[in-house]
Amino acid sequence: VSPGGITAWLVNDPSIPVISFRFAFRGGASLDPAGKEGLARMTSTLIDEGAGDLDSQAFQRRLQDLSISLRFSARRDTFGGNLKTLSKNRDQAFDMLRLAISEPRFDAEPVSRLRAQLLSGLRRDQEDPDAIAGRTLSEMMFPGHPYGRPVEGALDTISTITADDLRGFVARRLARDNLYVGVVGDITAAELGRRLDDVFAALPEKAAPFSIAEVRAKADGRTRVIDMTVPQSSIVFAQQGLKRNDPEFFPAYVLNHILGSGGFTSRLYDEIREKRGLAYSVGSYLYPLQYSALISGGGTANGRVVETLAVLKDEWRKMAKFGVTETELSDAKTYLTGSYPLRFTSSDNIAAILVAVQVQELGIDYLEKRNHLVEAVTLEQVNGLAKKLLDTDSLTVVVVGQPVGLKNTP
Repeated sequence: VSPGGITAWLVNDPSIPVISFRFAFRGGASLDPAGKEGLARMTSTLIDEGAGDLDSQAFQRRLQDLSISLRFSARRDTFGGNLKTLSKNRDQAFDMLRLAISEPRFDAEPVSRLRAQLLSGLRRDQEDPDAIAGRTLSEMMFPGHPYGRPVEGALDTISTITADDLRGFVARRLARDNLYVGVVGDITAAELGRRLDDVFAALPEKAAPFSIAEVRAKADGRTRVIDMTVPQSSIVFAQQGLKRNDPEFFPAYVLNHILGSGGFTSRLYDEIREKRGLAYSVGSYLYPLQYSALISGGGTANGRVVETLAVLKDEWRKMAKFGVTETELSDAKTYLTGSYPLRFTSSDNIAAILVAVQVQELGIDYLEKRNHLVEAVTLEQVNGLAKKLLDTDSLTVVVVGQPVGLKNTP
């Protein structure tokens, strides 16, 4: 905790002369005003394009000359970034971060230039079947809710965002009371405390209040087909899932590994790709959000999309009815616990994990407990959850392509 009261989680590692500094503010793209969708993302692209007395070129040149990496990003529930610097350049690096978050300029030239880049990306997305499928699924699952709106915005909304809108986002969202920080590298706790105050002291004490409604996904088993001339169809699917703080999250995590996220060993991959050759790729994942959650997935299929979906739903149904085997459970837990250390192979990854654990309120001892929580999952828990959670009738599907014999459902 800094002298000014800012909390950070630190892994001190003086063995290499590098500091990785990750931070996040609660409240992201879901707070974009109606008609200004893409505001958080556009802010993330422009906040380091000039700050204080430095215009865009001067700011970026200084970062490059000092080998400082500074990046920002916008997610549905958070806005944040990461700073990486050599220890010897820490003074300049922390000052550049301070300038970016407390004195961004949003000059006309970079706003115009980055707007054009964002619009170009959105036009490409209009021809990308995966992007179309993902956006359509979000709209279907969360109609009328901020989660149903695109993080990246749309052509008409990005075009209307002004420099004053960008400044307003920074003023409302970037504050000390909704800040989470994770740091790894060549810096002591005492020094980090001083640096935290240097970087963040100029921010407001409290962010603007906000409210987002809890929402269940509108998973009603519909199938949406979007006609597009592409070599293979893009498929996405989802149903209601479990939030990260749900007491059954770890049984769901193990369950989903067996169902669709275990790569070559998952049931979906084995039945759809390996045994039948119906799809080039297929998988599933848990998608917990702050105010809702999904079990989602997707793949890229050849002409036999109808058969692919039939097998997908059959595997969904069989796991709900019969559950998993003792061998599947043991193998999943062995993989999930044995592969966990691979997440800690870089200071950047560790810093990101430190922030994620804070944002998700998992507790500072989570990294020590996590594998024990996986090991503690029982066959009864997994199979009971599968019966309760997996619902073929609610599995909602979007297909972009020209699937033979597949029609929209009401």
